[in-house]
Amino acid sequence: MSSAIDHERIRSDRADFRQAMSRFCTGVTVIACGTGASTEAMTANSLTSVSLDPLLLLVSIRTTGRLHPRLADGAAFSVSVLAEEQQYLSGLFARPDRPAGEAAYERLGGWTGANGTALAAGALAAFECTVEAAYPGGDHTLFLGRVTAVHQGRTAHRPLVFYAGGHPRLTDQCPRPALSRPREVESTHV
Repeated sequence: MSSAIDHERIRSDRADFRQAMSRFCTGVTVIACGTGASTEAMTANSLTSVSLDPLLLLVSIRTTGRLHPRLADGAAFSVSVLAEEQQYLSGLFARPDRPAGEAAYERLGGWTGANGTALAAGALAAFECTVEAAYPGGDHTLFLGRVTAVHQGRTAHRPLVFYAGGHPRLTDQCPRPALSRPREVESTHV
C-alpha cells in the first residue's frame, strides 16, 4: 500500500517546513492599525476564528515587523478579507517597502472603521478588533483580538486564496454572500 506522503523524506528544516505549509490553502487578509497619516498595514494569511462568546480571532505578526510594536502596545486593529480582484493589495502590503501613512490609507480605499482603523474598501468581510491578549510564538507573536465590529462585503466576488506561493483562482461557483450593512458588535471592554 502506498502513501500520499513520502515517509522516506523526513526532515525538519525551514525550507521543507515552508514548502509543506504552502500546500495548505488559505485566504488572504490585510491587517491594519491607525487611519490617515497613522495607517500601518500588512498582508497576512494567518487568521483564525477562536470564539463566538466572546467574539475572538487570532492573527500572527512577525516580531520584527512594522505592525508589531503597535499591536504590542494594544492598538486597535482591523482585518480585511480580500477578494480575488484585490490581489494587487496583497502584493503591495506584503512588500518590505510597502506604503505607510496617508499613502497606505489611500491605497486601502480611504475607509475608516468605528475603532479608528483603516479597512480595505471592497473587502469580502472586515473585522475591527481590540487586543485581548498576546502570546509569544517563536519569531512571531500571536495576537488575540476581541471583535468589536463585523462588516459584511457588499460584493459577490470570489475570495483571494494563497496556495503554493501563488494566487490560484477558484473554479467552482462560490455562494454569494447576503448583502448587509456594517454593524457594531456589542462588546464589553475591560
